[in-house]
Amino acid sequence: MLTCLRGGHVVDPVNGTDAIGDVYFEDGRIIERPEGRKPDAEFDVSGHVVMAGAIDIHSHIAGGSVNTARLLLPEAHRAHKARPVETPLSTAGWSTFQTGRLYAQMGYTTVIEPAVSPHHALHAHLELSDIPIIDKGFLTVLGNEDFVLSSFRDGDSPNVVLDYIGATLEATRAIGVKCVNAGGADAFKKNVRAFSLDDVVPEYGLSSREIFQRMQRAVSQSGIRHPLHLHMNNLGLPGNVETALATIDASQGLPLHLAHVQFYAYGKEGKNGFSSAAAQFAEKINASPNVTVDVGQVMFADIVTISSDVLKQFNSLPGARPKKGFIFDGDGNGVGVVPYSYRVSDFFNAVQWAAGLELFLLTNDPMRVFFTTDHPNGAPFTTYPEVFALLMSADKRAQWLSRLPDDVVSLTNLPGIKREYTIYEIATMTRAAPRKLYGFEDRGSLGAGSVADVAIYKDDEKDRAGMFRNAAYVFKDGELVVREGAVTRYTRGKTLHVKPSYDSSINKRLDSYYDKLYGLPRGIFAVDDAALPAPEAFAEVPCRN
Repeated sequence: MLTCLRGGHVVDPVNGTDAIGDVYFEDGRIIERPEGRKPDAEFDVSGHVVMAGAIDIHSHIAGGSVNTARLLLPEAHRAHKARPVETPLSTAGWSTFQTGRLYAQMGYTTVIEPAVSPHHALHAHLELSDIPIIDKGFLTVLGNEDFVLSSFRDGDSPNVVLDYIGATLEATRAIGVKCVNAGGADAFKKNVRAFSLDDVVPEYGLSSREIFQRMQRAVSQSGIRHPLHLHMNNLGLPGNVETALATIDASQGLPLHLAHVQFYAYGKEGKNGFSSAAAQFAEKINASPNVTVDVGQVMFADIVTISSDVLKQFNSLPGARPKKGFIFDGDGNGVGVVPYSYRVSDFFNAVQWAAGLELFLLTNDPMRVFFTTDHPNGAPFTTYPEVFALLMSADKRAQWLSRLPDDVVSLTNLPGIKREYTIYEIATMTRAAPRKLYGFEDRGSLGAGSVADVAIYKDDEKDRAGMFRNAAYVFKDGELVVREGAVTRYTRGKTLHVKPSYDSSINKRLDSYYDKLYGLPRGIFAVDDAALPAPEAFAEVPCRN
């Protein structure tokens, strides 16, 4: 069916489009204006902004950690009832079904889960498959497991870890590699409770710096489009901006993505020994073209922190709000789940809120800074519209600043920043930039050949939050799935993955390793076509090679 979106303000940074125009699509793909044909369906979208479907590069939406958070906080569920004998994980609390619906209503059509252990890949895929409408994928967490650390320690050829990455991504059907507090999770198992960039992992004799650099080189050589996705050391600690700056200096000029950088934008100024160092951090990012970042904006809300950084999560347990938490010290990283509440009256939380916005506003290139709240760590993804509104209005930021504790304002640069994001910059940060980061060739753009994932918003300068909260229309693969902020049709999205080339002889070594360590064949952790209800639900993202 040929569909035309007529007369909208088309904003497509990939193709440099920022003008009134028409968009055509047919059979699930954007096409050029067809000559001599009348559309089968036509939508008058004058007075609306037309963009490609948004892409969220980092949001915890599936896996054992997410379900543990649901079970840990039953009181946060919409309709809290006594726990049944058997808990249906797909509908417990904020369900997978709700995840797809809420993202689609905001115009998001692709979302990446940023942290799944290789051994938990099957569970994560089953849950992702249960999320309707949106396409999705996940990063697999590597860099703390014995196989990798032993290979580095024993002086193996770099090709061993390169092939291990390829074999693991093929087996887990992941879209990229994340490294969390490199070496820190393993050091935690040896009762280490603080771990910085040059600290050494007991038994292996490797520093965090050495581990992340070797992982970074291997990922760069693998052909995966997305660079190593790094969760740095010392998350959340006063003065940790120094760790962030040192990490960028250690990045060898190779591509590197730094996750949730707001949590590393802290200095030690002021009577509380805690201040925003976002300006210093942003200056370094601007001067380092090999580095991309996502922000992890904090908003004032009840949240739950989910992280494979078990060392950090263990240390966070005393500050839990409410007083409970969960630490799973498993293979590789494990996971920690700790609830928290960000309060506008809390000095530290207020500094965090301001630091995140500073990073957004002081980082010059919207192609290298990505829009995230590290859902649910900084805020639920449902707060995105409010963050967009804050980025687009200095007056709105001033209103929020007036609510903060008096001693916070002097420790940030936010009051003096007058920059306001344009709609074009919002589209760049949420469409064009993610397309480039993950190597997506078929989305994030309204150019001919792209999938017909399209979000249309009523252009409302007075209420940007309302504008982005409830899209007027959303099309997924050419099908209308949202009208006036309400889902009208539930479709099955695809699960995106990569398949880099590698020397398959590594599989024989890995089979022997698993048999010796676990007494189990490695193949039981692999995800094949038969694992999911619909094999066609998988879609491969091409690698460079």
